[in-house]
Amino acid sequence: MDTKPIQINRRSANIVEGKSRAPNRSMFYAMGYEESDFKKPMVGVANGHSTITPCNSGLQKLADAAIAGIEEAGGNAQVFGTPTISDGMAMGTEGMKYSLVSREVISDCIETCVGGQWMDGVLVVGGCDKNMPGGLMGMLRANVPAIYVYGGTILPGRYKGQDLNIVSVFEAVGQNAAGNMSDEDLLEIEKRAIPGTGSCGGMYTANTMSSAFEALGISLPYSSTMANPHDEKANSAKESAKVLIEAIKKDLKPRDIVTKKAIENAVAVIMATGGSTNAVLHFLAIAHAAGVEWTIDDFERMRKKVPVICDLKPSGKYLAVDLHQAGGIPQVMKVLLKAGLLHGDCITISGQTIEEVLKDVPDVPRADQDVIRPIDKPMYDEGHLAILKGNLSPEGAVAKITGLKNPVITGPARVFDDEQSALKAILDGKIKAGDVMVLRYLGPKGGPGMPEMLAPTGALIGAGLGESVGLITDGRFSGGTWGMVVGHVAPEAAAGGTIAFVNEGDSITIDAHELKLELNVPEAEIAKRREGWKAPAPRYTRGVQAKFAFNASSASSGAVLDKF
Repeated sequence: MDTKPIQINRRSANIVEGKSRAPNRSMFYAMGYEESDFKKPMVGVANGHSTITPCNSGLQKLADAAIAGIEEAGGNAQVFGTPTISDGMAMGTEGMKYSLVSREVISDCIETCVGGQWMDGVLVVGGCDKNMPGGLMGMLRANVPAIYVYGGTILPGRYKGQDLNIVSVFEAVGQNAAGNMSDEDLLEIEKRAIPGTGSCGGMYTANTMSSAFEALGISLPYSSTMANPHDEKANSAKESAKVLIEAIKKDLKPRDIVTKKAIENAVAVIMATGGSTNAVLHFLAIAHAAGVEWTIDDFERMRKKVPVICDLKPSGKYLAVDLHQAGGIPQVMKVLLKAGLLHGDCITISGQTIEEVLKDVPDVPRADQDVIRPIDKPMYDEGHLAILKGNLSPEGAVAKITGLKNPVITGPARVFDDEQSALKAILDGKIKAGDVMVLRYLGPKGGPGMPEMLAPTGALIGAGLGESVGLITDGRFSGGTWGMVVGHVAPEAAAGGTIAFVNEGDSITIDAHELKLELNVPEAEIAKRREGWKAPAPRYTRGVQAKFAFNASSASSGAVLDKF
């Protein structure tokens, strides 16, 4: 790649250079700009700071550090906001339907500001789950030099000698309902689980996506597993800004970095770390924004190649802070690179290749830790995100199969058309071992917004039913979910998928060994039920939810809004 310096303000020159742009410059003067500033690059800082959620309430210091870095490196920082929805707070309520919608809103915000203001580059600061894919999709659409700054993980809470995180609380609710935990312990866990700022602490969706972004090369090495309260996070944000200015000089853009090989690297790291099911949905959307050919079947192809080498929650023991201490994502990547499971020639935002970035990282993990396993002693020989197909999900569904002794079940369907009634059935003790719960009309169109099901799955785990009860849905799961669960069933119920025609008591088979998801009902009977089915009226007819429901593609193609 030609890295010869070129005009550094080549985009913003459209609105600041020449006599005809005197009115434009006048508005910049109003904000304290000087004449010399018009030769500098205009660099956007998409700031996800908010006091909505602890994931984002610690972002302002990172945005401030990035602004200082941009100014020191010879750029003009232009700050604008991006919204967020707290998955942890919205979970189990109607508000959760806005979470996936926020991914699109965030990407629209970034594309709009960068494009409308002719910015020369953009640095995106985000925390909660959808901040990452939304931010990157906006970066890819705008396709100006860009870097992602993750807000950082949360530090663990402690109670009775145990590390706590947000999932601990959801599971404690289930334990309390099952009579296995006192009200006093539940209250203490509630108060202690989240001790400060940062995103949920396990290899849940936020940390999964940040780790994948580091593997893509769109974030700095080691940045994805830093804790928000630690000084190294702000230092990394400032360094990110300086790296971005150099990328602007080289005209190194996101679509130069996010190639098919780079996505393979990211998915390899997702598999190796035991990452979130949501990564499937988000990387389908990211690939779409990047113009890269990538399908749901590519995840299964990668799963068969890449073992799980990290012992991380939700199905393992450790948190992101432990992974950081053990060598972070660079150590994971170096293990994969030495095993031939990573493309070392992919370019990163620094201008270095992956191989160059990793050259000083040890070939094998340190012996004094067991968070990252050697490649010949993995947690699991194959990846954990399996794509299941069958008459219930001909386009594919996503199952997380780690942590299960036997990921196979055949049982009677327990059918629910909403999440709340399903949760009540679990908490009331009406779901028994061997049941297969079906939660439907919760897909991209039907929800709308494809809400996550951490409340029901957490309750199942808490009730001791995580291994013995199946749960399938056309909605999503939290990155903190584990158990016999299958999500993203496509086509969804609202689009006339087979999941709409399941009756109470029907036999359903989930078989992660054979990668099957089957409704054990004759085809003729399914066809008969289909004939009598009528699509439900839209839940929303105006506003952002209505727009999402009308435009969203199938989960099997990322639930994107611009697949025309």
